[in-house]
Amino acid sequence: MNGVAGRTAVVTGASRGIGRAIAEALRDGGATVIGTRTSFPGEKADAEVETGDWCQEWLTADFADLAALTACAERVRAYEPDILVNNAGINAIGAFATIPLDEFQRIQQVNVVAPFVLCQAVIPAMQRRGWGRIVNISSIFGKVSKAHRASYSASKFALDGLTVALAAEHTADGILANCVAPGFIDTALTRRVLGQAGIDVLVGGVPARRLGSVDEVARLVAWLTSDANTFVAGQNIAVDGGVTRV
Repeated sequence: MNGVAGRTAVVTGASRGIGRAIAEALRDGGATVIGTRTSFPGEKADAEVETGDWCQEWLTADFADLAALTACAERVRAYEPDILVNNAGINAIGAFATIPLDEFQRIQQVNVVAPFVLCQAVIPAMQRRGWGRIVNISSIFGKVSKAHRASYSASKFALDGLTVALAAEHTADGILANCVAPGFIDTALTRRVLGQAGIDVLVGGVPARRLGSVDEVARLVAWLTSDANTFVAGQNIAVDGGVTRV
């Protein structure tokens, strides 16, 4: 991959899954990568919380905590990154009429407010340089929705709107902001929640007839954040095997 060598990149939610794959792709391209995670390994029973050399530095913060988010954003501001990838996100499924307000607000805090605060933190240095790349990781549920996805879809549609507004205001500054919307991706979480039988049913509705890979998402993000991207801004690009269009 060309175009990120010598750049500094911040990738949120980089400890596993799509975030880890993005961090690895940027590192392999020659970028210095700072990753965020919610906890240090060992602080949770969750065995998926990982750390490793795919990020040269780590920041730990729970974005559901506004004070922790604000402190993390100040550290990110000090790095003056060339690239920001807002990947961290949370989800909860529930019938619309029974969603607790605090749960709805928590999802908006992590999925919308955190990217907003972090974008604000990195824009001044990007403006001074006349170069910056921001990718917000959305979801196909920020393009379409379904029952029991009100909180998550609300957050991802909002993230798309935030990205478009950011592009409208800062593309002329050399800051190219875009969304990437993964579809059904083969992760440890997907396999644990659905099992093979559930996956077989799911992929029946995907034109590609398979799950996507984290590397397929990461390759697109790596291109969008590189020097090779000179004119793509304000887009919400699905990596979904055709499910939202076919």
